[in-house]
Amino acid sequence: MAVDLFAGIPVSDIASALAWYERLLGSPPAFIPNDKEAVWELAEHRYVYIEHRPGHAGHALNTVFVDDLDTRVAGISDRGLDPRTRETYSNGVRKVTYQDPDGNEIAFGGAPF
Repeated sequence: MAVDLFAGIPVSDIASALAWYERLLGSPPAFIPNDKEAVWELAEHRYVYIEHRPGHAGHALNTVFVDDLDTRVAGISDRGLDPRTRETYSNGVRKVTYQDPDGNEIAFGGAPF
């Protein structure tokens, strides 16, 4: 069974959110379906999108696991964004969380070294 994933993030200002997420994700969106949404493809059939929904902005929580957590975090830092938190769980899994201007959280996780 094939699975496509679209994880949505409501934002209050689409223009400023678009610029912030381009810095976080390191590229412009894969496509912009309309004037209220922008979509990034993180991996085949796995997407994250921002949507102009001011009344809902600031409540999203998303975590993306990656093979290259340190490289990913270094690239994001090079683009001028610093994580809000860094955690290491008892099983060694690491999680680095960023917070957008609305308060939405998007984290990147990775297996132990």
